[in-house]
Amino acid sequence: MSQTATLPESLRTAGASVPIEPAFQRLAPRYDVVLCDIWGVLHNGHVGAPAAADALQRFRAAGGTVVLVSNAPRPWREVVGILDSYDVPHDAYDAIVSSGEVTMALLRAQPRARLHHLGPARDVGLFAGLPNPFVGLEEAELIVCTGLIEDDHETPAAYEERLDRARALGLPMICANPDIVVERGGDLIWCAGALAEAYAERGGEVIWCGKPHASIYERALATAAERRGGPAAPGRVLAIGDALRTDLAGALQAGVDCLFVAAGIHAGELGLEQGGEIDPHALARLLADGPGQPTAVTTRLAW
Repeated sequence: MSQTATLPESLRTAGASVPIEPAFQRLAPRYDVVLCDIWGVLHNGHVGAPAAADALQRFRAAGGTVVLVSNAPRPWREVVGILDSYDVPHDAYDAIVSSGEVTMALLRAQPRARLHHLGPARDVGLFAGLPNPFVGLEEAELIVCTGLIEDDHETPAAYEERLDRARALGLPMICANPDIVVERGGDLIWCAGALAEAYAERGGEVIWCGKPHASIYERALATAAERRGGPAAPGRVLAIGDALRTDLAGALQAGVDCLFVAAGIHAGELGLEQGGEIDPHALARLLADGPGQPTAVTTRLAW
């Protein structure tokens, strides 16, 4: 049964009163298209979330269209392989749109640009088939940032000198993953967005290629329209995600509803690391500092 958080007036006026909805089946009939986040909803970097995949399967079985929208700096085919490793069935989604795909489209428009890749070696698949030469920082015309090179232990502080050098050279940076952090098995891991923000703070030019920025939502909505044979009305589109800065902010900017998944990146702030239920007061405090109100909140996506 759904419930509505009852909050003090000070928190309600901060825009933080929001329905807490444990069952997606109660929301699903209101929508034709779901734009669903991957990391934090369908897996946490260590294990998959079978109940979330089941909810998307049921939504599709009822006629809905599911486009997975990810800040993964990878081509969509690589994302399929990652989902397979977490046993996410192919019939849980119609298509995948990644920040990597948006990045690749930008690079295809600049085939002669000399690139400097800032990120782990596992992300080199992003550049497969592109003619751009890869060079050192001093010879580059463009930086493509996919993350921290050793993200299991490094922090953005380790990159201060490199970012200062890049700024002095006047190099634009494409950020192929605007996430600041992601949850990996309960730990928070720094992402490319943290480096890109530090670069922007230095006055560097940053081109953002994923959530919450418009380009990835435009691509996702166009993909959904292709699958459905026509666009869905904005009021019939629901974004699902676990990050206020990317998923909620992106949905609000795109003019679509958002279901916020609490037991993801913000689980620690909501006291959900070890399970349990959402504390409405903790939720209110979190949302009061966020970009706006989601349509509803759920602990974990489940039918």
